[in-house]
Formats: sequence, C-alpha cells, structure tokens
Amino acid sequence: MAIRTILIIDDNAAVASAMNVLLRLRDIRTVAAQTPEEGLAVLARERIDLVIADMNFTADTTSGEEGAALFRALRAAQPDLPVILITAWTHLETAVQLVKAGAADYIGKPWDNDKLLSTIENLLELAEATREQQRLQRASRRRREQLAAQYDVRHIVFESEAMERTIELACRVARADIPVLITGPNGAGKERIAEIVHANSRVRGGPFIAINCGAIPAELVEAELFGAEAGAYTGAKRARAGRFQLADGGTLFLDEVGNLPIGGQIKLLRVLETGQFEQLGSSHTRTTRVRIVSATNADLQALIRAGHFREDLYYRLNAIEIALPPLSERTEDILPLAQHFLGQDFELSEDALVALMAHDWPGNVRELRNSIERAKLLASDRVVSATDLNLPPPSRRAVHEGDPFTREIIEASLRKARGNISRAAQSLGLSRQAFYRRMERCGLKT
Repeated sequence: MAIRTILIIDDNAAVASAMNVLLRLRDIRTVAAQTPEEGLAVLARERIDLVIADMNFTADTTSGEEGAALFRALRAAQPDLPVILITAWTHLETAVQLVKAGAADYIGKPWDNDKLLSTIENLLELAEATREQQRLQRASRRRREQLAAQYDVRHIVFESEAMERTIELACRVARADIPVLITGPNGAGKERIAEIVHANSRVRGGPFIAINCGAIPAELVEAELFGAEAGAYTGAKRARAGRFQLADGGTLFLDEVGNLPIGGQIKLLRVLETGQFEQLGSSHTRTTRVRIVSATNADLQALIRAGHFREDLYYRLNAIEIALPPLSERTEDILPLAQHFLGQDFELSEDALVALMAHDWPGNVRELRNSIERAKLLASDRVVSATDLNLPPPSRRAVHEGDPFTREIIEASLRKARGNISRAAQSLGLSRQAFYRRMERCGLKT
C-alpha cells in the first residue's frame, strides 16, 4: 500500500509540527509549506493525497482572500485533490463558500483531534476509492478499445463488463462455422449481437438476412423460409425467393425462433442437417450454404417439455449460446446509450439523469431509445428533463432516505466523467463534498 501523504500549507510552523505528530501515529506522512507558492511547488513535484490549507498568510489579515486564491490554484492544478481549509477566525463565511465551491471541509483552530482524524481518514479513503475507480475505468476503456481494434463490433455502445463479455464471446465464436443461439429479453439488442457475429464470420462478405419467426402467420412460414412457386398458395401470383435462398453465402438470423410452428421446425431441421430444401409448390431440391444465428426470449427447454419445440432442433441451433443480459443488469450502459440516442444537439438535465437511472427499463434498450426519441420532441431549449421522459416512479431501486441519488446514479456519473469527481458532482448538480458524502453513504470504495 502506498504511503499516504498530506500537504500542510500554513505560515505557522507549529501547526504543521502538531499535525505531523498526530498523523504520524496513523502512518500518515506530512509535508509542510509555509506559503502558497511553496505549497504549490511541493504539489508539482510530489504525490499528495490531501491538502490542509490555511486561510490567511499575511500578518493581521483575516479576510480569507489568500486562502481562497490558494484554493483556486490547488483546484486548477489537481481538480480532484481533496482540500481541508483551516482558520483561526470564527468569521467563516469565506470557508463555507469555498466548501460549496468544492472544498472537502473546513476546521477551526484549535481543532478537535478526533474530529480532524476522522475527517482525514474518510477523505483519504474516498480519494483512494476514486483512484481505484479511475484505474478500473481506464482498464475497462483499454479493453473496449482493444476489442474494437481486433473485431468489428458495429459501433455498438456499451460500458458494462457484462456487455463486454457478451460482445467478446460473440466475436470469438463468429469464426467457427457453427450455429449460434442468442438468448435474452425483448428489446435487449439480440439482433445487434447477431450482426456482430456475422461481421466477424467467414461469410461476412455475404448477405445478412433477418426474419422474425414470431411475426409470420403459421401458414406462410414455409414460403417465407424456403420460397414458393407461383400459385403455390392463395395470393402467390409469382414465384418468390425464400430467406434461405436470399441468405445463401451469408448469415440467416432467425429471431424469436421459439415461435416457429412445429411444421416449420421440421423443415428447418432438415435444411440444417442437409443444406437442402424445396420451395413451396416445387419438387426441385435446392442447396444452400448459410450461417445460422437464431435468437429467442423464450425458455426453449420449457417449450420442449411442453411439446412445443423439437429437442433435436434445439441442439442443432444451440451449438453455442450467447446470453444477453437485460438493461437492468447492466446499468452502466444506460447513460451512454441515452447520450447516443440523444445525439450532439441535446443534453440531459440533472433530474433526467436521476429518472433514467432510477427506472427499471422492462422494455430494455428499445424502451430507452423510444423514451429518448419521444423526449426530444418535447424538450425545451434542447434540454431533456425528467418530465419529458415521462417515466413512472421508481419501483425496484430503493431511494435512500429520500435522496434520489442512488448508488447506480453515483457510479454512472463517475463513469461518464471518467472518474473525475468534480465533473461527476457537477453533472448531478452537487458540490464536490456532497458527492463525496453520497459516495461514502453508498459504500463506494472500488
């Protein structure tokens, strides 16, 4: 563990000496500076975890203006560095204003040792948590960049580890000429994963043909999949190519395959086994080379037990399964997706951020996209508010003691600000100290 170091900037050497004795007992190193200039020089050459800065440095000066100027210089040098202000004067309006501007806290002289130690320990712990959070975010960003450099991820927007694992698996299995089954709820983005499988497969130069098996009348399934000769059924005035023929040399994506009727399942199984099929109304056997990717939101095992889905077809389709988690289980993706759907010309208000993160998103990414598109039509001055989103009150994520800023919201704001505490706090309309208090309340240490 790195040695924790506090910079004490005070013109009274006795202050630094007394704090050094106190903090040394907690294995905390102190560095002393007697002027703002000396303190900024120390900050430029050493790693400092926290600063304790006096408010006045010139004799007979009590305005606190020197401390305010020093605080602004410290913030300019290291925006996320926690700063505790110290003053011997009971007139504390300036210190209070600086805390509102982002200072971590202020204490009076003489100070209470226990209170000072508690404040310092809390701030050092939060600072370490922030650094760890930033380290994890940098590592995650590097992995996403490497993934995008190695594979074609179709510009999909994500930040969560769950989605990263899903996309990496899709890219890795894409090169194998085996059927892939994508499972997950409606609206979660199963077709986007299918597109990624196709884009990284050996048949990526061929067509990508999608068919929603649940949207086709049972009597037309065979014609849709395999094509039909003219007159093969009522209304078939001309011959038509089926999806297998259109997808020849590429990928056929069978969405909601669990809704395929038994008759269609039997014919699908045959073409998967032999690569051969006949158009409806024809005895001519055709051959096709198609990569099959299927998807379902249903429990196929339950459908098999109920006699609604063929077990042999299931094992044919499920050579490898890619499970796509719902949006509610990858909350890190909510704000990046919302910003993506929002575009460059709109922005989200603070209450909209809270509403987005508090909602359960039962309709997943599709619901999020629709909510944002609707809100853009209602937004005033190109700022989307919570009212514009028109989302129901939160039902699953508890609001802590009436505070709307949940752990998910705090984490999401940190990710959006790439770990910068000041920017994360500003995005939620909070002071830096208020943001730290919510981090501590939520137990955020990593």
